Amino acid sequence: MMNRRLIAFMLVAPLLVFGVFSVALTKSAFAADDNWYPGEGVKQNMFVKYRIQDHETNDGRPFEMMLYFQEQDQKGDWIVPTFVVDQGKVIQGTLKFAENMYSIAPGIDVPAELVKYDSAYRNSLFWIDAFTTKEKPKSLTAISWGPTASIGGSPITPSGKETITVPAGTYETTLVMWHKGVDNKVWILNEFPFPIKAETYADVTSGRPPLQFSYELLETGTGKPEAPPSEDRIPTPPLSKVTYRGTYTIGIDWEPASMQTGSDVIFSVKLQDANQHPLERANYDFAIKSANGTVVQEFKNQNADSTSGTGTHKVHFYTSGPMTVMVTINSVSGQTTGDFIERAEFNIVVVPEFPVSAAIVAAAVIGLVVVMMRARGTSIRSLFGNKGASP
Repeated sequence: MMNRRLIAFMLVAPLLVFGVFSVALTKSAFAADDNWYPGEGVKQNMFVKYRIQDHETNDGRPFEMMLYFQEQDQKGDWIVPTFVVDQGKVIQGTLKFAENMYSIAPGIDVPAELVKYDSAYRNSLFWIDAFTTKEKPKSLTAISWGPTASIGGSPITPSGKETITVPAGTYETTLVMWHKGVDNKVWILNEFPFPIKAETYADVTSGRPPLQFSYELLETGTGKPEAPPSEDRIPTPPLSKVTYRGTYTIGIDWEPASMQTGSDVIFSVKLQDANQHPLERANYDFAIKSANGTVVQEFKNQNADSTSGTGTHKVHFYTSGPMTVMVTINSVSGQTTGDFIERAEFNIVVVPEFPVSAAIVAAAVIGLVVVMMRARGTSIRSLFGNKGASP
């Protein structure tokens, strides 16, 4: 009897051990899945909000973009109501994403002014798809994700864990990076559809590489977000920007700070090298264009001060609205910039002049109120309930 029990135990025990190890290995395999791709972990009713800066959008000016993954259609494509906030202006529409997060143009309801921000999404948040996709995901512990398109640059490589803090919170991420002139970095959170943060730079053959794109997660959650309130914002001086190749820094200032139609505005231009030193014997063009591309005023072949690298220009505005200031460096120390366009563009806003007639009417009304109150033996303070008067 004892021998039979012993034999049965010896036969069953290996099966039990095999079963335990199988379960353990299965759980380990699931837990050890460190593959990542754009769109991993996206869920219905989820939203993400990013601050994005793309060199090819808005002349590099940052904007905010909120994506709400409302639902999937019968094909599996995502319906994504989208809000963009750019200098207080709110632009909204509905984009359509494939399962791999590729933005399908033209989407469902995409106004023309949203198209450029959709392009910025592809250039920044979706850019990493060039290395890892849903069909062929890459491991966050791989030795390399492959070479970049830049000649002489290092391959894009996961470089270990790094805890970072962004407006949305603190996350333990994997730092993915590559080097070409400077370090380019992307911080990825496993099981989250987009990187938490990124800082990348343009591929240039000389000079300081300018920013190509950057972004960071501002907020994430579930539930349909409310449309952000619109708020008009007018750029204020001074403004500064690096040219595309990163060789020079161009700054502008103006006086008075509030530009109005019917008045003169004095613009000052400051030209510097990558180390913030004034350019010597710099020649440049200065132009202002309206929103429809009409040249408001243009000064060609201007010579900056040889010591300070500065220049001044008087501009008279006859119309109001958003406009663009363009400064193009033609030559430095007698050497032309060649085939490269060393330019910076700045957005400004000219407001309508306060009508003189309105000022006269306002002054007349105030004067009439004062006369009437004096005739009645009252004072202006009485209009406000004599606040602060002694009892």
